[in-house]
Amino acid sequence: MRIGSVIAVTAAVGLAAMLGATSYYVLSQKTAGACQGGAVMGAEIGGPLALHDATGKAVTEKEILSGASLVYFGYANCPDVCPIDNARNDEVARLLAEKGITLTPVFISVDPTRDTPEVLADYQAAFDHVRTYTGTEAEVAAATKAWRVYFEINPEELAAYKTDPSGFYAVNHTTMTYLAKPGGQVVAVFQRENTAEEIAQSAPCYLGAA
Repeated sequence: MRIGSVIAVTAAVGLAAMLGATSYYVLSQKTAGACQGGAVMGAEIGGPLALHDATGKAVTEKEILSGASLVYFGYANCPDVCPIDNARNDEVARLLAEKGITLTPVFISVDPTRDTPEVLADYQAAFDHVRTYTGTEAEVAAATKAWRVYFEINPEELAAYKTDPSGFYAVNHTTMTYLAKPGGQVVAVFQRENTAEEIAQSAPCYLGAA
């Protein structure tokens, strides 16, 4: 499949999924019960992952989601949103570690053209707990479809960059953070406005570790 088609299909599927996830967020205000701070995910979100890590090693969801995780999709060249959200997720892991709870923030790049293993390694080194992954364009498309993530790259800008890497292109993407149990079952979603303290307070309840 041509790259433009891959991106277009992923964006279309992801947009519909994003709207669905938003509906669950609204509904969750009545159903969250004792677990406060995030939305209970009642839809089938998540699935198999075939990616590679910051060393270039091929990995699947068995390695990536072997423990409790905060899963976030973005890209390393993101100038503001992604660094802030990843720093928050990193802080959540630190706060939970103080309670004896292990949680790994997972950052999956939707920009494999620029986010090489070397770039991911440098990005990962800026955090204490965040682990970084990406895949081929097809693998990223499959992952974002399974996790109902919307992202969009202008195919003309991407093609121009591949011809002349001195250029730049932006990536539009959703900014939700998914809380997953070991194995990948998504039990809650957090928005950008949720603080590290709020997530760290409610995550153990969703994970059954409270």
